[in-house]
Amino acid sequence: MTLLYTEVEEELRASVRDLLADRCGSDAVLRRAESASPYDMDLWKTLSREIGVAGLLVPEAYGGAGASAREVAVVLEELGRAVAPVPFLTSSVLATKALLEIGEEDLVQKLASGETTAALVVSLAASPYKPLPETVTLKETGEAGRWALTGQIRAVAGADVADVLLVPVGTGLFLVDPADARIEVVPSLDLTRPVVTVTFSDTPGEVIGSLDIRKVLVFGAGLLASEQLGVAEWCLGTTLAYIKERHQFARPVGSFQAIKHRMADLWLDVVRARAAARNAADLLAAVPHIAADAAGAAAVEAGQPAAAVAKSWCSEVALRVAEEAVQLHGGIGMTWEHPVHLYLKRAKSTEIALGTPGAHRDALAVLADLPAPA
Repeated sequence: MTLLYTEVEEELRASVRDLLADRCGSDAVLRRAESASPYDMDLWKTLSREIGVAGLLVPEAYGGAGASAREVAVVLEELGRAVAPVPFLTSSVLATKALLEIGEEDLVQKLASGETTAALVVSLAASPYKPLPETVTLKETGEAGRWALTGQIRAVAGADVADVLLVPVGTGLFLVDPADARIEVVPSLDLTRPVVTVTFSDTPGEVIGSLDIRKVLVFGAGLLASEQLGVAEWCLGTTLAYIKERHQFARPVGSFQAIKHRMADLWLDVVRARAAARNAADLLAAVPHIAADAAGAAAVEAGQPAAAVAKSWCSEVALRVAEEAVQLHGGIGMTWEHPVHLYLKRAKSTEIALGTPGAHRDALAVLADLPAPA
């Protein structure tokens, strides 16, 4: 195991960063956030075609890159640094992981190219440690493998731009055409990652496999920490540059001792966040898609604590650094035109996504066999 980035990972980072710098500047992101179409699907197509990010998790035999969670984490870091409005987390991480778990080859091949986008229809706030709420019911249609779905799932990310909906109900995973469901965009704190309410009313769905949704959510939570790391790194770097330029009493603001101490504390937090996120990515990279044997089960259990540590720590660090960035930017940090508020909102929304810090710490306590507080 190594927490250092490989040469291949650094090359991937450079490619993604250069493209985002060219196509996804803060002004462009803010304009999209104010529009009726926050997602930049043209950028998504470019990322998929030119760099191949959509197929990183997909084996080469299925038309993907055959990479691992480590490479996915690098991409998430860069997308976090740009608060890029693309469906990478929802389609290429969560939905792709779910399909790989059930061995669905045909649809995985379509997702690998980026031409097809999928969304796992679960609440973004779903916890890996609790059963999903039973808000969708099934009714037999008389046709083998075909069911009618009725119910509603709220706070779903990525469904508004998905070509395919993957709906977990019980232990089954159902394939649904978005045209057959009602998808309503609802107000969201994070303007760069909208959430929707998905409603089914006798909606036709095809069962495509049996899925342990917990594995997918743990995997997603562990990798979401890397996106949070990217958010924190941007906030720290941008704030450092600002306090060097901003003068007060004929001195740079950053020269004041109190500011130096605050920045040093934030830097240490971000360094620890990087270690936690990299550790999670490295261990999750070793987890097989289907843990059918004892070795596979052990790998899953090895990845869960690392994911919980990373998500709980990085959630709080990203939010703390973003809050400090707003404060240390002074009056300009409070304006709509400055992009720091986009990072603060992304940090806050991801803090509660895929398990809150408290939920992950509680899970760690159980794994460590620690007594519950009185």
